[in-house]
Order: sequence, then structure tokens, then C-alpha cells
Amino acid sequence: MAYIEPAPIKDKENPLESMMERFNIAAEKLGLSDEVYNVLKNPAKQVIVSLPITMDNGKIQVFEGIRVIHSNILGPAKGGIRFAPDVHLDEVRALAAWMTWKCAVVDIPYGGGKGGVRCNPREMSKGEIERLMRAYTMAMIDVFGPDKDIPAPDMGTGPREMAWLMDEYSKAHGMTVPAVVTGKPLVLGGSLGRTEATGRGVMVSALSAMQKLRINPFQATCAVQGFGNVGSWAAQLLEERGLKITAISDHTGAFYNDNGINIEEAIKHKESNNGTLEGFKGGDLMENPGDLLTLDVDVLVPAALEDVITAANADKIRAKLIVEGANGPTSAKADAIINEKGIMAVPDILANAGGVTVSYFEWVQNRLGYKWTADRVNRRSDRIMKDAFEHVYQASQKYDVPMRIAAYIVAIDKVAKTYTFRGGF
Repeated sequence: MAYIEPAPIKDKENPLESMMERFNIAAEKLGLSDEVYNVLKNPAKQVIVSLPITMDNGKIQVFEGIRVIHSNILGPAKGGIRFAPDVHLDEVRALAAWMTWKCAVVDIPYGGGKGGVRCNPREMSKGEIERLMRAYTMAMIDVFGPDKDIPAPDMGTGPREMAWLMDEYSKAHGMTVPAVVTGKPLVLGGSLGRTEATGRGVMVSALSAMQKLRINPFQATCAVQGFGNVGSWAAQLLEERGLKITAISDHTGAFYNDNGINIEEAIKHKESNNGTLEGFKGGDLMENPGDLLTLDVDVLVPAALEDVITAANADKIRAKLIVEGANGPTSAKADAIINEKGIMAVPDILANAGGVTVSYFEWVQNRLGYKWTADRVNRRSDRIMKDAFEHVYQASQKYDVPMRIAAYIVAIDKVAKTYTFRGGF
């Protein structure tokens, strides 16, 4: 199963406004100066290009490509490329900013970037997608670079597309440059441990939070919304560590089993069933898939779409702990309700940062020209995620704020201090 960065964000609540709402609270808590505030709230670079592509029918179609670099204060920008019909600038700007905070939270030397092309890859042939990715790469040839901006897979793209990007960039520079992109096939310099990286980070975050809340994993129940790459790996790894997964879901339906779902069987069913849970016999089909979010479980892992926990259903959530595998699964308007109920929510910019952490490892290995073992990747990734959780938890105690705002405080403080030490631009 190919790794992609978790979860699409669509324009239900404007994603940029939602991100800025949390950013503003954290900035106020930190007493951020107007100078630094204005630098951090605005993207450093926004590039929009037109990509004329010859389609299989011989006609030329023009696609819009976007790349946003939110920040390069900590280091080169890092972020995925999504191919989707609803890609738009505000979405890409929000995701680029999220990447800045995510990298800062886990203390890796990257800034935030994001890219996208407005297209529908499901309606395009392999050849059309390849021509589009190569054209996008050439249009961004002065933007991308191992020391400038390092793309990765996202919704609608994967290792295949990253291989094309690396090849096109390498041809333009007259040498093989594997470090220009992460999420590549293993044979081209991809990293072991990358596929499960985000789900593994969710698992580490969940166990770290459960320790603080004194929840025994061997007596705990868990529901996982979304059974794609992130959700299925998170469910599998949590089950291996003692949790009973009582509910799972994807876009075809939600399944509940009070005795615990066998995650290995669910994954096998999905792999033999066009990647869906439809028809899964290991649990009862829930009449309303949305009810999974309000089940009486210890841990809830929303790992599917954005804005699934909203002001409309937040008061019905009974989990003691929410660990966000998706980007933006909790709307800004739901935060206050979750906090008032005393539910700990490990936010997306911390919980799903395992993916970008192992992306960083891939880049490091490419620069070294040396491959690490899967054990080494997992061990180092786990340590980074545990340390990041502890820093955020300590900030939440120090500033008396929820984990989400604490994560923004940790991230913004790091970027702001780096900006100050560098002396501005």
C-alpha cells in the first residue's frame, strides 16, 4: 500500500481561516511581536502556473498548478503534491502553513510547502498523468530543489508520480538527484518504514496520551474512522499493543464489533475488495456511519476527512481521548466543546507528523547515500514522536491550554525564535 500524506481538506469551513483561528490564539499566548506575526501568517512564495497537456485524444487541455512555500526559515520547504479536482489556493496555503507547524513541532529542519494540480486523476490515463507530472515539475524547476523545496506524495499522487518528478528534475540538471523528492519507490531511494510512518506516529501519540491519562492499553477500546493508509496502520499497531478496536469505517460504511474487530482480517478483506471495507463480515454494519464518532470508547482516531467533528456532534462524543490521524478532522468551532467536556485531543500537526518525520529520514539517507534498516527508522521516528508529544504536553501545562493550542505554541515559538536569531530578512 503506497504512502500518501493524510486526508484531503475541502472547503467546508475555509481551511485557511480555521488554521489562522488557532494560530491567532497561540500567537497571543506567546505575545508575538507584530513583525514576526506578519511574517509567519503570510506565505513566503506562491506560484501558479498553466500546464498545457496533450491528452490521449490528441487535444490539448490546460491545467492549473499551484505551489505555495509558507516558510523556509527553518530550512527547505517540505510538503506534498495533490492531484484533485477541487484544489484551490486557500487550501494549498493552509496545508503549507500546517506543514510549517508540523515540522517545527517534531523539530526537523524544514519549512512548510504544499502543491497541487486541479485535475481528476481517476479520469486520466497513466500517460496523461505522467505528462502532467513532468510538465508540473518543469514549471517548478526553479522552485524545487534538495535545499529549497522538497515535494512528496499527497492525495491523487504516489511513489510512481514521485519517480517521474525525480527523473524530470534529474534530466534537467544532468545528474541523478534523489533528494529532490520523498515518497519515492524503494529502488529509487525511498525509505523503509515510510508506508506505515503516519499510522505509527498516531499509535505513538495515542500511547503517550494514554499514559498521561492513566488509561491501560490492555483494557482500552478504540474506534478508527477511515481505513486508508493512516487508519489501517494505526488500527493494526494499536491492536498489537493491546487495544481492542471495536469499530472501523471507510466511505462504504462503518462496522462495529463489541468483542473487537480482527484488524488483520479487515486489511485482507480490503486488499481483496478493491481497497474498500464493503461487505466485511467481521463486524455489524452500522446504520449511520457517523455514529462511529460518538461510540463509548476510550480512544477515537479520526483518520479520514476534515471537519468530521463539528459543533453539531462534538457534545455527543464520549471518547476520553481523540488522536487526529487526518488533517483538520476537528473544526475550529468544535474545539471549545471538546475542551469543555475534558477530552484530550492530540492535534493533527502532532499526531500525524510521523509521515513527514520519515520523509525527513528519506532525504537524509539520500544525502548520505546510505540506507537505514526499518528498525532504525522506526526507533528514531518513535523517539522523535515521543519527544514531540512531551514538549507539547509540557507547553499545555505551562500555558494552561489544550493540546492543540500547545502544539501551535511550540511550533510558532520555534519558528519565531529562529526568525529573530537570523535577524529577519
